[in-house]
Amino acid sequence: MTPPEARPDYEDDRNFATTLARGLSVLRAFRTDDDGLSNAQIAERTGLPKSTVSRLTFTLGCLGYLTQPQRNDRYRPGPTLLAMGHVAAASLSFLDPAQGMMQALADQTGTLVLFAVRDRDKVALMRTWRPQRAASIWLDVGHRLPIGGSSSGMAVLGASTTEELACLMADHPDPALDGRPLDALRLEARDQLIAQGYALVRNELRHTRHISAVSVPFRSARLAGPVAFSCGALDDVLPEARIHDEVGPLLRDSVRRLQQLVGADARPAWPASPND
Repeated sequence: MTPPEARPDYEDDRNFATTLARGLSVLRAFRTDDDGLSNAQIAERTGLPKSTVSRLTFTLGCLGYLTQPQRNDRYRPGPTLLAMGHVAAASLSFLDPAQGMMQALADQTGTLVLFAVRDRDKVALMRTWRPQRAASIWLDVGHRLPIGGSSSGMAVLGASTTEELACLMADHPDPALDGRPLDALRLEARDQLIAQGYALVRNELRHTRHISAVSVPFRSARLAGPVAFSCGALDDVLPEARIHDEVGPLLRDSVRRLQQLVGADARPAWPASPND
């Protein structure tokens, strides 16, 4: 696998710091359900040589971004990285008022409610709300989904401006399962947002066949591009008819209330024209 930092379009830019990119790819290799990672595991996930990973984890450990309780033990996120995470979370201040609203939506619909952001060539889950009195699907924070194979990705894609789409395409996301490029899929997603205020991915294009989901984009002045709130469940709990009759409109209205609550622009999160 070619590591993201080695892509030719980045290497050609003299301002691109390859060593820094490699160090950040090591940090991005960690997931919430990991009980630490060895250098070999990090090398496998990043596509970097093990010798390079060993130097990077040693350096990151010295700086506090990683911790290794005992010599030859697995690496885990360190205190410096955790402190930076808290600083970064401050830019998502709208999630504080969203907490009660999204939990109520999860309980009302019996679905897992998600908050997702674009993470280079995919979307990554940053927060989840599980229904309190119903079994639901389980997806961990940090779980990454393909742009063209998830409703979260469709919402982000449909709400992206042409400039934001260009930035997304620079990370070379996978095309849709039917082979269509994402700039074509963007028009389909945008049409859904205009017509109904929410987006979903067609069954034949879904990354996870047995899970159904619907998503609504959201914009914050503190973020560079659109993000998404979603409701997801197994197909028998969330068939497409229920999405259109109940869950999609409820999610759309909840996101609109959140926009009003945090004083965000009342305009839709997607551009007025596909050429914007």
